[in-house]
Amino acid sequence: MTKTPIHLWIVGVLSLLWNAGGAMDYIMTKTNSAEYLAAQPEARFMMLEDAPFWFNIGWGVGVWFSIIGSLLLLLRSRYAGSAFALSLLGLIVSSIYTYGIADGGAMMAVAGPAAIAFSIAIPVILIALWIYARAMTKAGVLR
Repeated sequence: MTKTPIHLWIVGVLSLLWNAGGAMDYIMTKTNSAEYLAAQPEARFMMLEDAPFWFNIGWGVGVWFSIIGSLLLLLRSRYAGSAFALSLLGLIVSSIYTYGIADGGAMMAVAGPAAIAFSIAIPVILIALWIYARAMTKAGVLR
């Protein structure tokens, strides 16, 4: 068994905190938190209200498998990479609706630069976590 490098704990904790933000967004949206939804752009609210069932499945898979991937990383499980891959699949499915079918461009225009930055950061970080988990598995750190 390979000694656990300190960067695994740093990446694991930071990824869990990052993904907890997505989980909070999901929970607050799905529970119709009035205060939370009032702070969201109207375009996002309209997009989510009109979203098909398969979008919600993709969104849920994306969010929850990211959390699972982070936890598996901290547990040093080789399945962390698979969880991040499933999360990426969920992100792709939900993004097809958000940016391909719904008027995602309008939502980005209303939400501004922060929303654009998050829309870019989410897949970049997720791909980086997937690559990292695979590398840690190959190095024998994840078992």
